[in-house]
Amino acid sequence: MTERYTASELLAVMSARLLSDGQVVFAGVGVPLLAATLAQRLHGPGLTILFEGGVIGPFVVPGELPPSTNEQRCTRRANMVLPITDVLLLLQRGYVDIGFMGGAQIDRYGNLNSSYIGDPANPKIRLPGTGGGNDISSLTQMIVTMRHEKRRFVERVDFITSPGFIEGGTSRAESGLPTGGMFKVVTDLAILGFTETGREMVVEALHTGVSIDQVRDNTGFEIQVGELETTEPPSARELAVLRELDPDRLYIA
Repeated sequence: MTERYTASELLAVMSARLLSDGQVVFAGVGVPLLAATLAQRLHGPGLTILFEGGVIGPFVVPGELPPSTNEQRCTRRANMVLPITDVLLLLQRGYVDIGFMGGAQIDRYGNLNSSYIGDPANPKIRLPGTGGGNDISSLTQMIVTMRHEKRRFVERVDFITSPGFIEGGTSRAESGLPTGGMFKVVTDLAILGFTETGREMVVEALHTGVSIDQVRDNTGFEIQVGELETTEPPSARELAVLRELDPDRLYIA
């Protein structure tokens, strides 16, 4: 019988499976941090994690997950601790394989908003802003993880904090970003990719028990559908390691 798991646990496990040994991953706080650490424990001992606070190659202690990538627990057994500007320079020099973060809104071309919701002159909601998000999405292949809700998957984001494929097609390169782009979007319903030419979001795999109609009903635009696969549910091993890392359920509640 399949073990029960939360939506956040599903996001962490499915995201971790996308990471490979030997990669350099620039991870944001929350599920991205947890998923990168999980991948390191399970199948990627040579995976190097970077944090925006300037940390390269940290060892995150199980049960002591940092609430922020600028927190001192991020530095334990790290290979290096640099100024923030220097760690961002590694992005510009092409040393980072994968950028990994979340967002409040995403559109069909993978543009992310983490700045505000509503009228910029009088927004309904003010969000944390870019941090290093724009740098990361501009210069790496991106994995984004977020809950699949119509209010998050919108026709057009209220503000492009972190660029995806801009307007689709070749618009990203024409905007001055010849490298990088969106790789995968992992949600609690599906795994999404992007078409080769139009660079529009496409459903590639559904999680166990999820229908394509559920995905469509929770997406605020007409989403394309590829040759659908079904993901394997989180294994007992994956869940055990995940819960050891986060026993207080800081990120996997």
